[in-house]
Amino acid sequence: MQQAVTPLVTPIEVQTPWMDRLDAAVDDHWGAIFRGHPHIDRAFYLASELGDFSLIWHILNTAQGLRTDERDADATIRMAVVMLLESLVVNQGVKRLFRRPRPVSLTPRPHKLRTPSTTSFPSGHATSAFTAAGLLSDRDPKMAPLYYGLAAVVATSRVHVKIHHATDVLAGAAVGIVFAKVAVKLWKLPPRHQAPAVEAAAAIQDRRAHEDN
Repeated sequence: MQQAVTPLVTPIEVQTPWMDRLDAAVDDHWGAIFRGHPHIDRAFYLASELGDFSLIWHILNTAQGLRTDERDADATIRMAVVMLLESLVVNQGVKRLFRRPRPVSLTPRPHKLRTPSTTSFPSGHATSAFTAAGLLSDRDPKMAPLYYGLAAVVATSRVHVKIHHATDVLAGAAVGIVFAKVAVKLWKLPPRHQAPAVEAAAAIQDRRAHEDN
């Protein structure tokens, strides 16, 4: 007779009264405002689907890597490696430390949805979204509002589709932000090359400055 395997680490139960109250309040208000509207439902279900396996972030990363700047190629490699590490750390590490059941949907969902078998805490979609947003923003700071806005949509979609509690998403977002900051600090990108005309103008300006001195 095969004996049950005892886990090396006993998962921590993530279930406190204040978290339950906060999650219930957020879910009630979110549902009253956003759920039940066909276009909004479709948008959030689509965002949730695109967040599966970090699909949308890998698409954006690949698209930016097709640009000719050598810095973009380095950034693409960095993000691919960091996103892989993030997935392993969160899904095979952090999630195994906690035990929390996922929300129960009392009404049929309007669209099909993949339901993960892992614990609910923290949200992997939120973690990957904010990790990706931090890395993409480091590469292209002017686009930061767009990246973080998209990350927020993907993360909150998990509350909309009732796959995660609100506190799961908040925790996942926090982990993702920290993960991105550490990655950016440890793996810096080379300076972006300027266009030849810009480089020539900068050289002329520097020469004139030296002559004036």
